[in-house]
Amino acid sequence: MKRFFRLRDSSIFKKMLAAFMVVLLPLMAITWLINEKGVESIRKEISQSTLNTTGYYLDSLEKEADRIVRYLPKYVTDDDLIELAAAGNELSHYERAEKILGIQKRLVLMKDSSPFIQEAKAYVPSIDRTLMSIQYDTSINKQEYAAMQPKNRPYEEPFIYWNDRLFISMQYPANTRREPLFVVGVELSARKIKESLAQIGSSLDGRSILLSVDRGWHIQSDDDPALLETVEAFIKDKKAGSKKEGYETVQYGGKSYLSVFKYSPLWNAYSISLIPEANVLGPIQTYRVWFWWACVLAVVVGLFFSYFLFKLIYKPLMRLVYSFRHVQQNRLMPITIDRGHDEFGYLYQAFNDTIRSLRTLIEENYEQQIRNQRSELKRLQSQINPHFLYNCFFVLCRLIKSDRQKEKAYQFCLYIGEYFHFITRDGEDEIPLALEVKHSRTYVDMQTVCYGDRIQVRFDSDVPELSVPRLVLQPIIENAYKHALGNMRTEGELWVHFEKNEESLSFYVEDNGSAVTDEEIDRLNTRLQRSEGRLEETTGLVNVHRRIQLRYGAEYGITMARSALGGLKVRIHFGSS
Repeated sequence: MKRFFRLRDSSIFKKMLAAFMVVLLPLMAITWLINEKGVESIRKEISQSTLNTTGYYLDSLEKEADRIVRYLPKYVTDDDLIELAAAGNELSHYERAEKILGIQKRLVLMKDSSPFIQEAKAYVPSIDRTLMSIQYDTSINKQEYAAMQPKNRPYEEPFIYWNDRLFISMQYPANTRREPLFVVGVELSARKIKESLAQIGSSLDGRSILLSVDRGWHIQSDDDPALLETVEAFIKDKKAGSKKEGYETVQYGGKSYLSVFKYSPLWNAYSISLIPEANVLGPIQTYRVWFWWACVLAVVVGLFFSYFLFKLIYKPLMRLVYSFRHVQQNRLMPITIDRGHDEFGYLYQAFNDTIRSLRTLIEENYEQQIRNQRSELKRLQSQINPHFLYNCFFVLCRLIKSDRQKEKAYQFCLYIGEYFHFITRDGEDEIPLALEVKHSRTYVDMQTVCYGDRIQVRFDSDVPELSVPRLVLQPIIENAYKHALGNMRTEGELWVHFEKNEESLSFYVEDNGSAVTDEEIDRLNTRLQRSEGRLEETTGLVNVHRRIQLRYGAEYGITMARSALGGLKVRIHFGSS
């Protein structure tokens, strides 16, 4: 949820990319899911088909083996064979030869009764011969004869695996622990069994194995010892889990094989068919490759879409955003129109028209403010305090009458001239700060002549090089004399100093008068804050405050507080340019 709200505050570029991914990713996921479901469906169908085929061929083998087992007693109870085994060499050569030929004919019939019988044999110890369907004069292979005797076989199934050959045998008499008179054995054709196994997965280039884990024998459609080890480990695991049939994926030689297995109780063996998954899932694998290519194409399309989204929408939009930020910073710069008649071209043109209108309005407003400022300055210059002028001439007359103060009268005349020359001249709206301070010193020198040494005045000696509006310092000092220092019975003190940093300059005028209270200071600050736009306020502190704000901004101007000297501290705050 938090990520959603973060996205809500993100850029349009991110939102459009997110929308693109929201549409694309589910489609890719659905395509991938359909492909995987198709893979699973085909694997299941092929596996089931192979399992059915395995069951069919395994059932055929079981039927052949069962038929051989059921018909074998008929050959064991053959009269000629019993007589030959019992009489042995007591028979004449003619009788023995006649019976052997008859037995061989029946062995031939047994052999021809099934394609899975490679040879039918009768082991007769009394004459030390092994009667076969195609050979006449043979002797008994003692090891083979011992292996064919059921009493030497500790398991119940009829099959005997000896020297990589598979047999079914029966002795006569069957129920005895004594040495039998003879043993009839049928050797199964491993070649035919292999051919039958090969038929299971031949259409998909599969390989099959008939494996008896308990008896340790196997018949493989093609000889591959490494594959046999893999299959044997696989079947042991299935046997441990009592699984009789099924299908799973087996890894062999770096490839995946679909392993279909089925258990035969008669053979006590598993039939396992391994089919390469590449053959099973050939078309689906092609679709899977196409899917990944589609993913790559989707990424390329996404990058292509992102590039054009960035170039055609996001970048022009950011230009518009940056331009609006410049407007917020009072930097009214038009946008270069490099678009056609599309929506951004219209927005750029509308923005430039708005900028031009704003410039016109600002210039008109600024010029009006400048005119007001000049008008107020003229009015301030024209408002010479009659009382101050009367006092100046009165003091001048008094000094002239005194023979000892003619030099001071002369100096006072110079002060008056400098003062009224500065007040009445029509010059620039802004002057160097040093000139403004000089005028203020002239005013203080005039007041010193009037009040004598009763008021002590201190000016900071170093004045920064800066241009300021005219008449911003002297009116503040005049207010200090008029309202704080002029009526004091004790010694007065006036301190003019400044504080400068990289962005602004502040002048402070502090006195030790006691006439102003804290409530009056608050009212004066409130009056200054509410003075904007009130043209009737054209003299004194309010006039100076408004003219400074017109020049530098609303954050500049005059503020007042309690001075460390005990009276009023007036701060005149200028900008650095």
